[in-house]
Amino acid sequence: MEKLTVKFIKLNENAKTPTFGTEFSAGADLYSAEEEVVIAPGETKFIGTGLATAIPVGTVGLIYARSGLACKKGLAPANKVGVIDSDYRGEIKVALHNHGQEPQTVAKNERVAQMVITPYYCVDYVESDSLDQTERGAGGFGSTGRK
Repeated sequence: MEKLTVKFIKLNENAKTPTFGTEFSAGADLYSAEEEVVIAPGETKFIGTGLATAIPVGTVGLIYARSGLACKKGLAPANKVGVIDSDYRGEIKVALHNHGQEPQTVAKNERVAQMVITPYYCVDYVESDSLDQTERGAGGFGSTGRK
């Protein structure tokens, strides 16, 4: 499998290099570079990773929840999927939301999210008078399950 190089810099001494749990993990774990942070139920806090990246043009960094953190502590990205564009050079921060009923603590160097680097298409949106027809047509939510 061909590997893509993604350059990063550490913005503070607490920053940790992203790591992969296994050889074929799609997402690299991102770590908190913050001192201990407590997130109250229903609250969202930005957790700094202490990292800035140069994501290659034509790709995007997508920030996803870590399943263990989401299932065990009820902590997941508030925006569900974060987007790190290739021209962004600031600190990567994860907006963690506490979906649970108890305050949760995020420790320094705790894994808080995972980032997947994936290609995307640059598109031009062109207004048209019509669209091609499909079997589904304008069927919305749940429409493909009806027979």
